[in-house]
Amino acid sequence: MSEAARSLLQRWGASFRKGTDFDSWGQLVEAIDEYQILARHLQKEAQSQHNNSEFTEDQKKTIAKIATCLELRSAALQSTQSQDEFKLEDLKKLEPILKNILTYNKEFPFDVQPVPLRKILAPGEEEHLEFEEDDEEGGAGAGSPDSFPARVPGANEGTLLPRLPSEPGMTLLTINIEKIGLKDAGQCIDPYITVSVKDLNGIDLTPVQDTPVALRKEDTYVHFNVDIEIQKHIEKLTKGTKNPLTLKGRNCNC
Repeated sequence: MSEAARSLLQRWGASFRKGTDFDSWGQLVEAIDEYQILARHLQKEAQSQHNNSEFTEDQKKTIAKIATCLELRSAALQSTQSQDEFKLEDLKKLEPILKNILTYNKEFPFDVQPVPLRKILAPGEEEHLEFEEDDEEGGAGAGSPDSFPARVPGANEGTLLPRLPSEPGMTLLTINIEKIGLKDAGQCIDPYITVSVKDLNGIDLTPVQDTPVALRKEDTYVHFNVDIEIQKHIEKLTKGTKNPLTLKGRNCNC
């Protein structure tokens, strides 16, 4: 095993344990954040060119399936429906597989397929894809421009997260989306909005959230009437950043 592969597996393992620990402790926002960060790292590795990877094609297929399971667990934590959800004990079965990915040669324990990233990272964007080491710094970690996690099919209820607990001296941000205007709203199929908070380098600072599918469409408007709770206090978002933050929303399936 090369030193690069050893280091990569150690970082993946640490991130995996961090996510499952948060999950076990009931810290769901933190668990979702960690799962999504790790899933993107694994997806990126699974889609890398052969000469730029430490892993074989079969190993990369297994890595991609682990990423899918992380996405499924993340979606389960955000869903109000418990039926057929991907459970924590199922996810924990994957830790030894990830740890021993170089020698693992058994059938994958779950019938899942890799979920591709919505955008393959361009050269030069890899440098922004770093694991978050300190939540308080607010700028490490989760992604690259427009590299949103895949929306789970059938998730018409959205993936909105609850409001954070209040803390003395800290400011929470709630965004209300009442409606958006489009040239021909009637042409939209199951429209929803993806909201992410990024710095000016395009790095996600909070978990990405999808609104539920719009309530109704009329004339040139799509009506949502929904609140999005930003998942970090404003003071933590801006700590250590030199540039103003940007909030990006994306209208999908229109």
